[in-house]
Amino acid sequence: MLKIEGLRASIEDKEILRGVDLEIPAGAVHGIMGPNGSGKSTLVKVLAGDPAYTVTEGSVSYKGMDLLEMEPDERARSGVFLAFQYPMEIPGVSIANFLRAAVNSIRGPENELPTFQFYALLQDKLRELQLDEFWGNRYVNEGFSGGEKKRNEILQMLLLEPGLCLLDETDSGLDVDALKIVSDGVNRMRSPERSMLIVTHYMRLLDYIAPDRCHIMLDGRIVQSGDIELARRIDSEGYEFIRTGVAETNV
Repeated sequence: MLKIEGLRASIEDKEILRGVDLEIPAGAVHGIMGPNGSGKSTLVKVLAGDPAYTVTEGSVSYKGMDLLEMEPDERARSGVFLAFQYPMEIPGVSIANFLRAAVNSIRGPENELPTFQFYALLQDKLRELQLDEFWGNRYVNEGFSGGEKKRNEILQMLLLEPGLCLLDETDSGLDVDALKIVSDGVNRMRSPERSMLIVTHYMRLLDYIAPDRCHIMLDGRIVQSGDIELARRIDSEGYEFIRTGVAETNV
């Protein structure tokens, strides 16, 4: 599904990614952890095509396509979805209209959903996330709490059904109940045809989602990978044992 080799990227001449190598098979859910400034959010933004970042080296293959040669809208239509760490407000645009435009853009003019079918689908997804039936009438993220914004990101993901889901700290700002609801929404998206990369600081999200593989990022590189026990060790001991191992390797 996704293969990254030697990826280096900068913003304003400051190098953030310093040779990232990562491969996610179809159907797999991977988690990525690391301290602040390690490059986790930069990685998913680069994959989504954020123009603020400049790729200086490396390659990214998505479903056999050269992802780096694709414009951001092309990546989105091909099935790359980014759930933002800080979702934007769009005053005056209702969630229902925003999502209907997004869904039909993905489907193309020949396969647009009739209005009544879209709203029936929207209501189904709202119930899955335990959101009010009138949620779609609200303006996108306007006046939303942090938790509401994150649930709205998962609602978009459920409707768009992307092939590659990039979740950037989706658990931040969530209380325990909201975390369970959001995690359940993510778990419902698991599919042999879909892969996910989940960026988080905390073990609590990974406990609910149970990724197939976990990666640790330090100083713009993935320095260690393992199963869920690696994430649990980070949660209990912090990153010092990882830093020590990296330092010893570099001697």
